[in-house]
Amino acid sequence: MSSPSASGGAPITDKRQLVEYLASGGKPPADWRIGTEHEKFVFRRSDHRRVPYEGPDGIGALLQGIQAQGGWAPVLDGETVIGLFDGAAAISLEPGGQFELSGAPLRNLHETCAETHRHLRQVRDVTERLGIGMLGLGFDPEWRRQDVPFMPKRRYDIMRRYMPKVGTLGLDMMLRTCTVQVNLDFADEADMVKKFRVGLALQPLAVALFANSPFTEGKPNGFVSYRSEIWTDTDPARTGILPFVFEPGMGFERYVDYMLDVPMYFVYRDGNYTDCAGQSFRDFMRGKLPALSGALPVMSDWVDHLTTAFPEVRLKKFLEMRGADGGPWRRLCALPALWTGLLYDQGALDQAAALVANWTHAEHAALRRDVPRQGLAANFRGRKLQDWALEILGIARAGLQARARLDTTKDDERIFLDTLFEIAESGKTPAERLLADYETRWRHSIAPLYDELAY
Repeated sequence: MSSPSASGGAPITDKRQLVEYLASGGKPPADWRIGTEHEKFVFRRSDHRRVPYEGPDGIGALLQGIQAQGGWAPVLDGETVIGLFDGAAAISLEPGGQFELSGAPLRNLHETCAETHRHLRQVRDVTERLGIGMLGLGFDPEWRRQDVPFMPKRRYDIMRRYMPKVGTLGLDMMLRTCTVQVNLDFADEADMVKKFRVGLALQPLAVALFANSPFTEGKPNGFVSYRSEIWTDTDPARTGILPFVFEPGMGFERYVDYMLDVPMYFVYRDGNYTDCAGQSFRDFMRGKLPALSGALPVMSDWVDHLTTAFPEVRLKKFLEMRGADGGPWRRLCALPALWTGLLYDQGALDQAAALVANWTHAEHAALRRDVPRQGLAANFRGRKLQDWALEILGIARAGLQARARLDTTKDDERIFLDTLFEIAESGKTPAERLLADYETRWRHSIAPLYDELAY
């Protein structure tokens, strides 16, 4: 989750200002970039427990150790260091101490995968000294909600109080999930809409290919992506399929209307958070926000508010693809490869858009419902999702080939899709492979995964 924006700017009194903010994200294709974000669980190697912020082996010590390597400036919440920033990339903390890299906007997948490698190597240098490790999964495999310590970020205190009022699994989302996502640019409104529709329609495919959360409290939970299931009972006002994206008239203004209906969490001003949970940004624009009567929002308030909706594709001044479980190093590079191949080559985008153009809301809903349990075995329009996955991966691979971005050995970006082709061709999600290990090699214990899946 994002840190708050710096306060400031002219008062917002007209919806057009909000629309223009989103539209200003448009860029020519030569300026399109790839920004990859990934979260990891931090655990003690001695007992596999999740790590608190405090203590000689805590998250605070981990941040200090990384900062001491040079190049990183601290991000503060009050006087507490809750992240790091190097001018382009950022390290931040999810509510339960999940450790997130928000990568720099980079030109190609070779650069973004190299960034991931550098980050994991840098983190490992520190974690090994502290006796802790990092785990790539979509859902905490062992620890109960009450076993996970909250991080000292004040916005999370507000969410912590509000989440149980609107869903039963919101605190699990905050404390026990990890994801990998990619942020991609658009040229203009029409390009944004096409990419949004393709991305939203195909998120269940990403859920299946990256499904990696089959355990809860040490036992199989009946899902291949329990992380994905968590989102179905987190907060219906800020999650879901967003049917309006597929309707005529979709554009920046329609998304602004959606966000104006998403209840607020907070307002951040002058280093302080005001709890506005459940209140209306529309009222804020009229100076009638109950928590701050007479105050008007500024653009930093809108930027913060945009981070508090959680659809599986989220619009800011770029598009965020948010449907995948966290996983091992190769899949951290594969997720941006999938979406870059589909969305950054015009031929691939047109082909993918034509493929999903007549899918109905009922079909979207059925696919979203079935995939967290069934993965690639789910049926859609008379075909297994496995077959759809191979077709979509073929489109993505052609898109990456057309981009022709080469590394020093003359390989193009298609190499980063190899792990996804292996998954799709097998028909088995990563979660199903973990379950097979649990039943055989691991002898009904999840303890081995802390060694086998640690970065």
